[in-house]
Amino acid sequence: MKPLDFGRSDNPAVQAQLDRLSALSVPQGRLGLETIRALLDRLGNPHRKLPPVFHVAGTNGKGSTCAFLRAMLEAQGYRVHVTTSPHLVRYNERIRLAGELISDAKLAAVLAEVLDAGEDLGPSFFEVTIAAAFLAFSRTPADACVVEVGMGGRFDATNVLEPEVLAACGIAALGLDHERFLLAPEEGVPKEPMARIAFEKAGIAKRGVPLLSLSYRPESNREVIAAARRVGAPLGMKGDTWDCRGGTILTYRDSAATFTLPRPALAGAHQADNAGLALAMLQHQDRIVIEPMAMSRGMKAARWPARMQRLAPGPLTGTREVWLDGGHNPQAGAMLGEHFRGQRLHLVIGMIEGKDPAALTLPLAAATASITAVPVPGHDWHPAAAFGPDAKPAADLISAMAGIPNDRLPILIAGSLYLAGEVLRLNDETPD
Repeated sequence: MKPLDFGRSDNPAVQAQLDRLSALSVPQGRLGLETIRALLDRLGNPHRKLPPVFHVAGTNGKGSTCAFLRAMLEAQGYRVHVTTSPHLVRYNERIRLAGELISDAKLAAVLAEVLDAGEDLGPSFFEVTIAAAFLAFSRTPADACVVEVGMGGRFDATNVLEPEVLAACGIAALGLDHERFLLAPEEGVPKEPMARIAFEKAGIAKRGVPLLSLSYRPESNREVIAAARRVGAPLGMKGDTWDCRGGTILTYRDSAATFTLPRPALAGAHQADNAGLALAMLQHQDRIVIEPMAMSRGMKAARWPARMQRLAPGPLTGTREVWLDGGHNPQAGAMLGEHFRGQRLHLVIGMIEGKDPAALTLPLAAATASITAVPVPGHDWHPAAAFGPDAKPAADLISAMAGIPNDRLPILIAGSLYLAGEVLRLNDETPD
């Protein structure tokens, strides 16, 4: 079954363009930026007409890093364009113009313009999305842009961004994901998997543009360092150029400053790394001014739906304590296991085929009082048996929630961002 990643809209004009988007796919074996560059050229090269851009790659945490960047920049009073992926409920979530999600009218118009311009080029879903975002950005006044890499970095459609518009590039946590694409055999690239992942992510480095990163395994660090040297990008790696520690407060240090900030609003000890990376990206660029007070306000204001999100009371959750996380790889599982260490919870899980159920069930094994497996709407999913002999199936999320004992234990819904989108829709928490 084909993933319904293109989304649905109640607006007929938007839906007409989403139907066109749904027919697009990446041509088998095609790599490179030639198609997106040709498409943008036909549109007047909008990617060269943007306010200062913060470009973020990574396996886990890049979306949270973008959320911190946006929150701190907006706390300074700046108007900020943002493009992230995937969307959870509405396609509009992928394009934020000067602080607001793109309107249906603007979205329908810009998608139609891009699809018409590239009809004979065979662009992918994501190439059209990024071209539409950059075109909309170029036509709406703003002070800064935050751009999240979709997958990888080196051949990602966002990597058309050039040094002239970039304020800083960042690399969040690394891990194995999308192996079919990011570990595809190729001459002249690292063979060791984590070295290859780092090589692909560090492909966003640009000459003269600060590249900020976390610190990784030695083989990954070597590739990030090599990529920065290869293009002439000033590199700032955590533990070398900068550092950030969490706890009851956040402490950030680099050669120019040391300051403390409130604990990040986003839940999880790992958010200290994501917040620190965002702070380092702001600290090591000179395109836009940001003050400590705005950083402090941004730490408390950052929001990133479906990433360790405590759901509000609503139609799906009732009044119970319910957490939502869309993570599905071993790194996400390790984070969840650490966050719920020493607790007991009920796990509601849905994962699409091709993902490893053990990535979540093993780290959470000591915490789970029960496991209920649910379908992932619009996708082929793992059956209950894939999650262990004690996992029970449920026809849908509503049935799953109704079948959990009322024993005051928290509930964690996890396993897929596509499932997370359905959770938010059913609980009336559509991202805005």
